[in-house]
Amino acid sequence: MIPKRTSLWCSACAALVLADAAAACDTPVCVVDPDTLALTQIITFDDQPASFGPGIHLDTVLDLNGARFGERFSGQSLSTTGTHDNVTGAALGPPLVLIAGDAGQNLALVHMGGAARTVLVGYGAAGFPKRDAQGEGAIAVQFDRDQPALAFDLRGGEGGIAQVQFLRRDGSSLGTLQLGPLGEDRFGFSRSDGASDIAGFVLTNFDDQGLALDNLRFGPPPDLG
Repeated sequence: MIPKRTSLWCSACAALVLADAAAACDTPVCVVDPDTLALTQIITFDDQPASFGPGIHLDTVLDLNGARFGERFSGQSLSTTGTHDNVTGAALGPPLVLIAGDAGQNLALVHMGGAARTVLVGYGAAGFPKRDAQGEGAIAVQFDRDQPALAFDLRGGEGGIAQVQFLRRDGSSLGTLQLGPLGEDRFGFSRSDGASDIAGFVLTNFDDQGLALDNLRFGPPPDLG
């Protein structure tokens, strides 16, 4: 587990860190080393009810401190590629509206590698509790406040790929990044111009065994004036 950062930086220092991390990037959102980001909030899912196997399924949006989790955003199209969810298009807005998947095709909280570690998985079209659906559904995240940067861990990769679409609060897309080949990975993301306008993202994958989301980090250091 990645520990919560506790040091307090000035807002100008944070902006410099983000700018340096994204200096070599020519896309609106850049993949960066997560250790270069000063992030003050973390969601581990370890304090949520969970189980082994197919997990505890959630048919509604999961609302946690600073972020909410569902399948996609209102206005986006959902289709399937094999057994995996595929989410495309800009969302409606403003405001950006997070929605859950159909019954059995939303999210689940699963113990992975021991009861002390809980991860979030999306369930695909085959439906809960089928193994072909576990980890193959889309996961959408909406932040309470717009972000300039974020990071997360992906668990259970078997050499596949993931796609992350970043959205503004008005529903417009900041672009989509492809990640992979995947194993047990940590990723950081930063706006190339330092803007705080990442309102949410949608994570999909095309990995044979599916993927799980863990340790979502976000929240820039406070402005200490």
